[in-house]
Amino acid sequence: MKTLELAIVVPTLNEKQNVPVLLERLGSTLRGVEFEVLFVDDDSLDGTSDEIRRIGISNPRVRVLQRVNRRGLASACVEGMMATAAPYIAVMDADLQHDESILPRMLDLLREGNLDLVIGTRNAEGGSMGDFSPWRVRLSNLGRAMSRSISHHELSDPMSGFFMLSASFLKEVVHNISGIGFKILLDIVASSDRKVRIAEVPYRFGERAFGESKLDILVGLEYLQLLLDKSFGRYIPVRFMLFAMVGATGVVLHLFILYALLLMGRAFATAQIIATVVVMTFNFLLNNTLTYRDRRLRGVRIVTGLVTFYAACAVGAFVNVRVATFLVSSGAPWYVGGLLGIVLGSVWNYGVTAVFTWQPERRSTALRRQAMSAVIQAHDLASK
Repeated sequence: MKTLELAIVVPTLNEKQNVPVLLERLGSTLRGVEFEVLFVDDDSLDGTSDEIRRIGISNPRVRVLQRVNRRGLASACVEGMMATAAPYIAVMDADLQHDESILPRMLDLLREGNLDLVIGTRNAEGGSMGDFSPWRVRLSNLGRAMSRSISHHELSDPMSGFFMLSASFLKEVVHNISGIGFKILLDIVASSDRKVRIAEVPYRFGERAFGESKLDILVGLEYLQLLLDKSFGRYIPVRFMLFAMVGATGVVLHLFILYALLLMGRAFATAQIIATVVVMTFNFLLNNTLTYRDRRLRGVRIVTGLVTFYAACAVGAFVNVRVATFLVSSGAPWYVGGLLGIVLGSVWNYGVTAVFTWQPERRSTALRRQAMSAVIQAHDLASK
């Protein structure tokens, strides 16, 4: 029996049509290599995990880790990498845009070069971004420039999602990984306490055959979130930083609305109430889109979430005023009382809304039964 040498971790979200094609390509490319393919599926609605199980019944190289109530490419990659016993681990997308033909070269470099990490790069000589639109090229170049502040390495393609590393290096850095957003490679490099031994292999970025791209403006915001976490995360939780930034934006908006309403002749009390409700709604929607993107509320849950957000912020405002008033009456300067009131109110709002407003979403009982039925059917087919 051959010894497992390479694991290929493939995060998936609605990639059912691409899975069989990818496996066929990997089988052709990695002849002579003992490998496994570990798909980490974020509970796809198109039946991706069921398709992988169907293939896995007859192909022992194929495994699936279906995550329920958890989302995120970076965290999916970490879970997949930690779920294999292979000494070398590759990470690539399921969308067929990563050129699997360079995998043997990447493996050879790790075997022979005393390296920690080999990166598939689109930006070195011989590589290409393919048919990327100009704006995506500019966005990638901007991300590359920003990455230097936390990576402390000269990487030609720090935004790459195609790389291979040794399991021993992974164990060195895994407890420092943030697991935020989509850019797991940069996260890994920035998590090392020493100089990482890196090589790069150029490739041409391909075109997506099936499914839809997951890239949107919020992916860029998650990249900024990763940069913040690597820079300041050891001192302040990055989600709280985003929550506070949203709150600060709300303060500016509140003053603008209040001033505009006063100019329109509204009484101060009325203007204050209107501005407060508008800004609380604005803060909720912005936090739902940015701060809690991975737990984003949809449908009727937006209404119930908004109600709990209003309630939490109302209590937070009471805490703010009571603390500030007590400190000032006790002799503290007004700005000290005001600042501490804001801080305590913000901490209250953040903690309560994290628990009651943005709880991890749970699928319906019917969907859970369907998933369980699929598992049982796969088991029955394997037993025949």
